[in-house]
Amino acid sequence: MSYSHAREIEALNRSLADISQDIQVSFEFFPPNSPAMEETLWSSIERLAPLKPSFVSVTYGAGSGTRDRTHDVIKRIQKDTALIAAPHLTCIDASKEELIQIAKDYWQSGVRHIVALRGDLPKGNTEKHSYASDLVELLRSVADFDISVAAYPEVHPEAPNAQFDLLNLKRKIDAGANRAISQFFFDVESYLRFRDRCVTVGIDVEIVPGILPVTNYKTLERFAGLTNVHVPSWMTKMYQGLEDDEMTRRLVGANIAMEQVKVLNREGVKNFHFYTLNRAELTYAICHMLGIRPQ
Repeated sequence: MSYSHAREIEALNRSLADISQDIQVSFEFFPPNSPAMEETLWSSIERLAPLKPSFVSVTYGAGSGTRDRTHDVIKRIQKDTALIAAPHLTCIDASKEELIQIAKDYWQSGVRHIVALRGDLPKGNTEKHSYASDLVELLRSVADFDISVAAYPEVHPEAPNAQFDLLNLKRKIDAGANRAISQFFFDVESYLRFRDRCVTVGIDVEIVPGILPVTNYKTLERFAGLTNVHVPSWMTKMYQGLEDDEMTRRLVGANIAMEQVKVLNREGVKNFHFYTLNRAELTYAICHMLGIRPQ
């Protein structure tokens, strides 16, 4: 081993030694829509389950087909693993009565944690619609759920301004949400500024940062465009020339996510939510580097 490589490893070890040992992680998955994707999902869950996450969430879209797939995944996680399953639930495209019944069914099947979201509006929709705060209030009326909601450090794409978006988050917390999970981001300062602004309006729950390990930069550009997430120029440069080099892209993605976690941990963050995209490799490697090992 060269002297320079030894110095790099020593510096990495010192950096990792600074990371808090009481970090907690949670993971997000989405319901598969093909046999191949189903196999990938369950192999990823099997790989990540021994890390003992605080919970695993499963996304939920509009329409009964996606909902049924979400319910099936949640039920199987409940039945076949020791994980705490937290289904996403949206209030778009469902009546109040339907939402109450879904919530009751979840509670009766042992689900205690729900991620409450408004959901995406159908294109061209101009009708009055419910908000996530309404769904939080409804869930609180059904049972004593542990409720997570979404937060947007760089502002929700449909919000007219940052203050409106912040006050909307406060309504969700005031309605009874236990925590907020942030949209993924890469500008750490944007998250820290957002966290400070939350305090100024009386939001006193934890804002769990959402971490997205990136393997495909083109996919990231599409996601970022849809969600109003800023991709820094330094990050664009890091992926240049790697279109046909998946291994290096993975190393770059893992390094960026690790740097985010290290900086945030120094700022007092102890809980992190990983958007896995149903792939375990990068998330597992990052958790391993954080000292989170199979139990």
